[in-house]
This record gives sequence, C-alpha cells and structure tokens, in this order.
Amino acid sequence: MTLVVGLTGGIGSGKSAVATAFRVLGVEVVDADEVAHELSVPGRDGHRAVVAALGPSILAADGTLDRAKLREQAFADASFRHRLEAALHPPIREEIRRRVADWRGDYGVLVVPLLFERGGTASLADRVLVVDCPEAEQVRRVGLRSGLRESQVRAIMATQLARAERLARADDVIDNSGPPEAIAAAVARLDASYRALAAARRDARP
Repeated sequence: MTLVVGLTGGIGSGKSAVATAFRVLGVEVVDADEVAHELSVPGRDGHRAVVAALGPSILAADGTLDRAKLREQAFADASFRHRLEAALHPPIREEIRRRVADWRGDYGVLVVPLLFERGGTASLADRVLVVDCPEAEQVRRVGLRSGLRESQVRAIMATQLARAERLARADDVIDNSGPPEAIAAAVARLDASYRALAAARRDARP
C-alpha cells in the first residue's frame, strides 16, 4: 500500500508550491481544494449538495456557485459555514479516498489545508508534512495573491489551527519563509526520505 503523506499548513504558507515540487518529481498528488472545485461545478455532487443545503441564492447568474459570496458568508457566520461544510465535505472525502486508493507509487501526497481542523481525511495520512512560515508573511502573501485586507486574512487564520499547535503535530516541516527557489531542495530531501520509509515498510511486511 502506498505511503500517504498529508500535506497541510496555514493560508499563504506555500502548500501549492510545495505540492507542485512533489509533482515535478513524479509523485502522485491529490489536492482537496482541487477536488472541491471539480465537485462544485454544476451537475456534480458537491454543487447539488450545496444548493440543496443553502438554497439558490448562493448561485451566480451562470448557475455556478458564487464563491465570493460563499467565502464572505462562511467567515462571517459560523452556522452558515457549518452547513456549507456538512454539504460539501462528504462527497469530497469520498472522492479523495477513491483517488488515494488508486495510487501506485512508493508514496503520494494528500494536500488538505484543514487536515487537523476538520478531520475525516487525517486518518488517511501515515505522516504529516507541515509547510510553515511566519504569520506576517502569510498575511503579506495572501494580500498580494488575493487582494484581501489584513483583517480578512486574519479572520481566515483564526478559523485554522494555531501555528504552534500545527507544528507540534507535524512529523516533518518545510520552512517556507525563504525564497521560492529553496522549496525544490527541501522537497528533494523529503522525497528521498519518504521513498526510504516506503521501502522499509514494504520490507517489514510478512
């Protein structure tokens, strides 16, 4: 069975860049956010579940989910966020489990931003890799990327596990506070480690 590395980190920490570096090395990657987007298009299970739970007012004019409205309401209203998650998370978890079961490499990377916070997929991970950077850097990166104000970024961060607790629960950490080009070397070191762990696990089987 393929070794599963759960990759997580706070918003703006650089999870996508790290996942891309693993993909460059030929590692199989499943990204929960990508799965969520795929299942949220009209006609898919996630889209139907969200509309059934929250009503047609959360749709844009073209029938797609109004992601800006969903994001704004989810962070302003905990009850709304819980209903959204209750509708969307079950089909996402099912699809993630199906894709991970299809992996055939030595190891694969499962990217879940809320791996610890929401549960459901954490049990799939044999090891947890946390991508980390200072909180001020998270705020700066998200502001540049998405145009969000610091207060908006901080509100998102407040719904996530505290940085210290996330680091305490990690098996491995990538310090992504430096330049982007440093990621490739860090990922290459972990790639060698994970392949060795996968081989040792295979050899230990009766």
